[in-house]
Amino acid sequence: MAGTEPYESALDAIPGAHPYPRTSRYHDAEIGVHRQPDGTEVRYTKRRLLPPLDEQGTQPHTVGAGERPDLLGQRCFGDPGQWWRIADANPVLDPAELTDEAGRVIEIPSAGGLPRGDRRV
Repeated sequence: MAGTEPYESALDAIPGAHPYPRTSRYHDAEIGVHRQPDGTEVRYTKRRLLPPLDEQGTQPHTVGAGERPDLLGQRCFGDPGQWWRIADANPVLDPAELTDEAGRVIEIPSAGGLPRGDRRV
């Protein structure tokens, strides 16, 4: 294991240390606190804004029959739960729209660690 991975994993396991795991799309979202009239504090996740599409490094991918966002997340990032990175790079409201039509061209974030020489994803 490299770097601080064991330390980070340990922090993720401590309740309250991180509201969301490091792999979550909400990990870097700002946490707000609302104080109710009785003084009780309620923590909430503030709105998460997507980065501008033109500033992301992406690579086009033609959707094949039977592909799903989670399968692409596994292939591109080594984790099916990272499908949201692909969804963020494409203007869709529902992640299922990414792969519901074979032949559709979607963008895959270059940070996905694509296998060398594999331009199709």
